Amino acid sequence: MKLDPHRINADLHAHSTVSDGTMTPRALVERAHAQGVELFALTDHDEVAGLHEAALAAAEVGLDFVPGVEISVTWGGQTVHIVGLGIDPGNAALIEGLAHVRSGRMRRAQAMADALAAVGHAGALEGALAYAGNVDLISRTHFARWLVETGACEDVREVFTKYLVAGKPGYVPHQWAQLREAVAWIAGAGGVAIVAHPGRYKFGEDQMRALLAEFRDAGGRAIEVSTSNHTAQQARRFAKLAREFELEASRGSDFHSPCESQIELGRVPPLPEALVPVWQRFIA
Repeated sequence: MKLDPHRINADLHAHSTVSDGTMTPRALVERAHAQGVELFALTDHDEVAGLHEAALAAAEVGLDFVPGVEISVTWGGQTVHIVGLGIDPGNAALIEGLAHVRSGRMRRAQAMADALAAVGHAGALEGALAYAGNVDLISRTHFARWLVETGACEDVREVFTKYLVAGKPGYVPHQWAQLREAVAWIAGAGGVAIVAHPGRYKFGEDQMRALLAEFRDAGGRAIEVSTSNHTAQQARRFAKLAREFELEASRGSDFHSPCESQIELGRVPPLPEALVPVWQRFIA
């Protein structure tokens, strides 16, 4: 019997300790299964090293699994994230591209630590590294957890508001991959490229349309509509843009941690019926 894609509890955006999550790939899969997720993707930032462990765990618990990644891109002067689903994690061009993206993270981390030291938070790099399961993927989230530990802020959200966004003391911009590069790596690895959590980006309407047009023309296929980062109003907005640009729609919690994430695995609102779910590609 063919499954109805609109009735599947799909969660296609989550992070493990391989990037900036707090749960191992195996533990994350087991939690997703326990929460009723029926189709799950691990999408660590700029890294595919956790996919083998996650796939093995998914097979053991009987959870349908989609190998994924989330690639950091610089577009319009901002960092944009492109999720790739259904990728071959052994694809040489993808592996090489991701390694290039990761290579600048430590330099940025040192600059962030220097900036935080200048406002009274010495030792930030060592503190952040203690939270990084993969030192090649040290990120703002690891600095945020350290600043919470030291009592500088009450929680990770407050850290980002006070220190780690543009215009604040600990923010350091970085040049990531180009949009067309990331889409090409994903497509070359047999995957589907998706604009992640578009509501997070501080683009006006014209810039957002320009992003989606360039993404589509580069071979991008979908956009996240239902995600923990979106309000109901934003979900309606991006559902409309998905239809306008003839993009499929995705759904994902962007889960990082039981203590930090805005929403639990598998608890993201369903897609509007009028949209084409991207996961129809991955179900029998």
